[in-house]
Amino acid sequence: MRLRNVKGSRETIADNAYVVHDETAFKGKWREVFGNDHELRVEIGMGKGRFILEMARLNPEVNFIGIEKYSSVLVRAIEKQEEAQLPNLKFIRMDAEYICDVFAPGEVSYIYLNFSDPWPKDRHAKRRLTSTRFLARYVDMLAEGGGVTFKTDNRELFDFSLEQIEEAGWTKEIVTFDLHNSEYAEGNVMTEYEARFSAQGNPICMVKFHP
Repeated sequence: MRLRNVKGSRETIADNAYVVHDETAFKGKWREVFGNDHELRVEIGMGKGRFILEMARLNPEVNFIGIEKYSSVLVRAIEKQEEAQLPNLKFIRMDAEYICDVFAPGEVSYIYLNFSDPWPKDRHAKRRLTSTRFLARYVDMLAEGGGVTFKTDNRELFDFSLEQIEEAGWTKEIVTFDLHNSEYAEGNVMTEYEARFSAQGNPICMVKFHP
């Protein structure tokens, strides 16, 4: 996927109130950012924000943080949030590699991984957000009873992810290879990629799992 540079995106992000800039300073203190003790859910690699904005709108009693490493993509989510002005949604521009520097053990109740970069070359497998390397990070972050939902249209990545989940000793709650034509379609909130790929006839795979 080739990303188009958006002029002024870094400046927009730097000046925006919905973006948390000193994120490591709030490790273990995210309640202070939102001003309440509601549960905290995180989307890693949120893209242009369609999914997490809708989730925040539907769940006002839950705090959400969207993480995106590309400024040119994050700025589109900021534009949507500036219109919506949802008090329970913040953004962070960062690489998921450093996620444990941002969230304390047990601080996150749920994690969403939507249409993550497949990193197709074998030598890059450890960079995939569903690799055992990242699953070990999520275990540290998640509160008791927490879990992860992963969606993708990439069957190879999905099969890899199922193998990694088993290798890590996690429990799969739900697995479907065609989400939109399954019993789990009702209530599903779509991402930009999901809407596009589904319209093209690509089946959407989904797995929900927990440690």
